[in-house]
Amino acid sequence: MSIARHIPTVLRFIYGIPLVLFGAMDLFHPMTPPPGMPAAALHFSQALGESGYMMPMIGIVLLVGGVLVVANRFVPLALLLLAPFWVNSALFHTFLERSGLPMVAVFVALELYMAWQHRGAFAAVLKARNPTT
Repeated sequence: MSIARHIPTVLRFIYGIPLVLFGAMDLFHPMTPPPGMPAAALHFSQALGESGYMMPMIGIVLLVGGVLVVANRFVPLALLLLAPFWVNSALFHTFLERSGLPMVAVFVALELYMAWQHRGAFAAVLKARNPTT
């Protein structure tokens, strides 16, 4: 029996379980910005929270996406739902608050790895022209 055949499943759980936990925390116990956060990052985070809908929406997307990934159901859909969150997180940590960048890089790498695993599901979306038109 080869251990290598279990690597995709292990990585799927490493990716999905934290998303379920972070999503549930965002919904049921919203996080407050840590002390010492740069002013621009703090203003951005506060604006998201004060909007009244953005933080709950992020929590729902993380929770639903994580559950779908862990359950191994509709994984390409979950990856599409989660991609905008990871793009924003990467940009936030690149330009506003650098301390979280290593963790975001790990999650972006896992997202890209799983997207590559499911590349067949994205093939039609990535065509420049639709053959039916």
